[in-house]
Amino acid sequence: MTWLVLPDELGIDKAHYIGYSLGGTSGYGVAKHAPERFNTIIIGGVDPYGSAGTNASEDERIEGLKKGMESVVASMEAASGRQLPPERRAAMMDNDPKALTASSIELRDFGGIEDSLLSMTMACLLFVGKEDFLYWGVTRCVKGTPYATMVPFPGLDHGQAFQRSDLTLPRISSFLRNVESSVPQQA
Repeated sequence: MTWLVLPDELGIDKAHYIGYSLGGTSGYGVAKHAPERFNTIIIGGVDPYGSAGTNASEDERIEGLKKGMESVVASMEAASGRQLPPERRAAMMDNDPKALTASSIELRDFGGIEDSLLSMTMACLLFVGKEDFLYWGVTRCVKGTPYATMVPFPGLDHGQAFQRSDLTLPRISSFLRNVESSVPQQA
């Protein structure tokens, strides 16, 4: 498994995983294929169900990307009703629309990885903005995941839950401290 090359090279047997959005989808994958390698899995802003054939928002995103990053940024700002902060806007404008189009096509056609849920025998934290279109999928997911805790963030959409580290990081830190304190210490 290529994603374990670096931990193997560094002699790390187990680690914590955190991923948001597409990185969260990868988290479901590592939980499925190498659950023994992770102490915890922290996933934000994504569920494992996939949307192949039903994701109109990805089709819209692909069409926007064909027009270039300026179009994508304008759509994001219109959807949120406010301009992106200058540093975020600059970072978005610096993206490669062809690479994002390829990623969006894969996401649109993603059939899901729901079968990973029962593999998730480590402590899991799932977090999502309550205004995120994936909120209900994450809510459903936490019910099917044996050791999962869900933290919803009222009033936040997909992008805001990622950007508001002042809200998310304290909850993630608390989760990790609680997991650490519940693990028996070796003498």
